Amino acid sequence: MSNTKLILLRHGESKWNKKNLFTGWNDIGLSKVGKIEAIEAGKKLKNNNFKFDYAYTSVLKRAIHTLYLVLTELDQLWIPVKKTWRLNERHYGALQGMNKDQIAQKYGEEQVQKWRRSFTTTPPSLTMEDLRSPRYDTKYSKLEDYQLPLAESLSTTLKRVIYVWENDILYKIKNRERIIIVAHGNSLRALIKYIEQIDDKEIVNLNIPTGMPIVYEFDQNLKFQKKFYLN
Repeated sequence: MSNTKLILLRHGESKWNKKNLFTGWNDIGLSKVGKIEAIEAGKKLKNNNFKFDYAYTSVLKRAIHTLYLVLTELDQLWIPVKKTWRLNERHYGALQGMNKDQIAQKYGEEQVQKWRRSFTTTPPSLTMEDLRSPRYDTKYSKLEDYQLPLAESLSTTLKRVIYVWENDILYKIKNRERIIIVAHGNSLRALIKYIEQIDDKEIVNLNIPTGMPIVYEFDQNLKFQKKFYLN
């Protein structure tokens, strides 16, 4: 029996990636470069004969648009797609919308690196009354306040990502369904940490480029075997 494969893909460059802003749960679209990256990712998957039975993405349009551009290239727009807030980017709290270089000048590079890459450090939080809180966004109107973050560490992001992994995605993989997950830098970092059992301190070194498909292979017991970027 051949190894089971899973595709992970970070969305293409967003307009705020291009401006070097903290994005988080802000619903920012793809840049022109990001759209090209998504199309190229689809072409790589097509050239390597990938087909899918089911797709997962977040409720943020930069990931949704990336997925649809990929599926367009594959002529697979018809497959079922599940959009879930649990695959959203990490919530950057009060940093969202701010320039990363300016924040580094204010707080220091070391502190910003902790906010961006460490496993347990949480950035400055929004308040419940802040109009930037997701409680005021209609996308999350069916969720309880306790489910909506005002800021997240990678650790808290992992908890919501692993919930959908263990209660949904893994079930489909066990049934030999071919899955693609299009999400975000930190939601994918969280999932990769879990799959590969990466140490809390080592995860700081993991950075996922935009628009580059990652192939994960598992044995028949769904034990992680290897990963590689698709050329």
